[in-house]
Amino acid sequence: MTKLRVAVIQAGSILFDTPATLDRMATHCEAAAAEGVQLAVFPEAYIGGYPKGLTFGAVLGSRFPEGREDYLRYWKSAIAVPGPETDRIGSFAAKMAAHLVVGVIERDGATLYCTALFFGPDGTLLGKHRKLMPTGTERLVWGQGDGSTIPVLDTEIGRIGAAICWENYMPDLRQSMYARGINLWCAPTVDERDIWQASMRHIAYEGRTFVLSACQFMTRADAPEDYDCHQGNDPETVLIRGGSIIVSPLGEIIAGPVHDREAILTADIDLHDAIRAKYDLDVAGHYARPDVFSLHVNETVREPVSFFNDVSLQAWVQDT
Repeated sequence: MTKLRVAVIQAGSILFDTPATLDRMATHCEAAAAEGVQLAVFPEAYIGGYPKGLTFGAVLGSRFPEGREDYLRYWKSAIAVPGPETDRIGSFAAKMAAHLVVGVIERDGATLYCTALFFGPDGTLLGKHRKLMPTGTERLVWGQGDGSTIPVLDTEIGRIGAAICWENYMPDLRQSMYARGINLWCAPTVDERDIWQASMRHIAYEGRTFVLSACQFMTRADAPEDYDCHQGNDPETVLIRGGSIIVSPLGEIIAGPVHDREAILTADIDLHDAIRAKYDLDVAGHYARPDVFSLHVNETVREPVSFFNDVSLQAWVQDT
């Protein structure tokens, strides 16, 4: 299968109300299914939310009690992976008979991660990617992923991977994914700036891959009344204005960008275009210089605490 229809879903969370956001997601998935898509990409932090403008009660050197309450509320709206919410999202993919990529806030113990989940057309959770480097004050509330969750999945519709928001500006991450032969580059984001379009075109052109970037569209009305964000309290205030886009392997925009509204953007693509494009530029192949440059990727799971019994300790000693 080389010809397929893909989509990016420009939509926002109902902040701190995960069941309602899942209901909203179901509606968007039904609409995408009616378009006959075989891959749909939702934005960064769509399930669990991106609380733009919230300070979490922090200044340099100090944290205040109201920030701890904000974090608790955010933690409660996050999801376990796997868990009942991923089961429901899988049911959306199965009903669509399509692959699905969605940004979530993953809860693991007391720590939160900004994560992208991959689902197959039968509803199976195929894998996940935890954001490696939260940006700016995101580091207050999100942990860092490790090299164990940067997959490029070999599926019947292509090789699918994800880089979340400003991870796309990490050259080594990009090169590691190019080396895995990615041809469906998913970029869930909340970056609404015009320069983001240039970045997506650059990655498509550099990696000779299709790029599907889904950005949230969210207004103050999508947040609860007691949401104290610095943009103000007018319900019509736009917190995230969108800008979702689909780009070809030669850097050409084939859908979008769209701003200031929810939208489903679709494109009919031919994966052979990624091969045609690499005729004169394959940065992980004939255009590489391994005699000059090398990149090593550590895919080890980095657990903060490891527990050993006598048998496992002996095995660990032998392995190391």
